[in-house]
Amino acid sequence: MTNEEHPHIPGRGALPPEVPTPPPAAAQTPKDASDGRRRLLAGLWPPRVTRAQLVVALLLFVLGLGLAIQVRSNSDNSALRGARQEDLVRILDELDNRTQRLEDEKQRLDDQRKELENSSDQAEEARKQTLEKERQLGVLAGTVAAHGPGITLTVEDPSDAVKADMLLDAVQELRAAGAEAIEVNGVRVVADTYFSGDGGELSVDGRRIRAPYAFKVIGKPQDLEPALNIPGGVVQTLEKEQATAEVTRSDDIVVDALRPAKQPDYARSSSQ
Repeated sequence: MTNEEHPHIPGRGALPPEVPTPPPAAAQTPKDASDGRRRLLAGLWPPRVTRAQLVVALLLFVLGLGLAIQVRSNSDNSALRGARQEDLVRILDELDNRTQRLEDEKQRLDDQRKELENSSDQAEEARKQTLEKERQLGVLAGTVAAHGPGITLTVEDPSDAVKADMLLDAVQELRAAGAEAIEVNGVRVVADTYFSGDGGELSVDGRRIRAPYAFKVIGKPQDLEPALNIPGGVVQTLEKEQATAEVTRSDDIVVDALRPAKQPDYARSSSQ
C-alpha cells in the first residue's frame, strides 16, 4: 500500500490542512479616542451626589471635628498633668494675679460710677439752687412776678394833701417790717425807686400816679400791719393830713408789675 492510497494518515508525506488566519483588527483612529475621552469626562463631571451621600459626608465632618476637639483637649490636659509642681504653682499665681487685677479694675469702675453719680447729683442740686437764687433775686429786683401772703394799703386823698415823702415813708416802714415785693398803682417798687411831686401831682420813678394810692405788699401780714399802725406811724401821719389809710390782710397777694433788667455799665461779678 502506498502513500497515495492513504493520503489522510499523517506523517506519511501528506501536508496538514491549513488553518484560516483571522483578519487583522481594524486600526483605532484618533477621532474614536477623542470621543471616548469625552464620554468618560461626561460620566465623571459634574459629580452626581445623592442626599444620602451628603448626609454621610456631613456626619463624617462633624465626627472628625469632634475628634479634633477631643484630641486638643486631651493634649491640654496632658500638658497640665505632665507639668512640674513649680509650673503649676506659677500658673495658679498668674491666675490669682489676673483675678486680683480684674477685681481692682471692677472696684475702680465702681468708684468712678459713684463719683459720676455724686457729681451729677451735686450738679443738679447746684442747678436747682442757682435757679431758686435767681428767682429770689428776680423778686427783689422786680424782674419777675411774685405772689404770696401780705397786705393791701389803700390811701384816699380827697384834699390832695399827701406828699411824696409820705408815700416814701410808707415804703420804708414796709421794708423794715419784712416786705419782699411792693407795687404802687401798677409800678414795681425796687431798691432805686423814688417818689416825686406834691399836692396831688405825684410820680413814682417818673410815672404819674393818682389817688387812691394802692400798695400791694407781699410779706408776713402779722408784721406788716402793725408796722403801719404804730403810734406816730404811717397811718396816723396820713390821717393828720385829712387822708385815710385802710390796711387789709390777704392770704395771696399778686405783684405782677415788672421792671426791666438793667445791665451794669461798670460793675462786674467778682467771680469772673
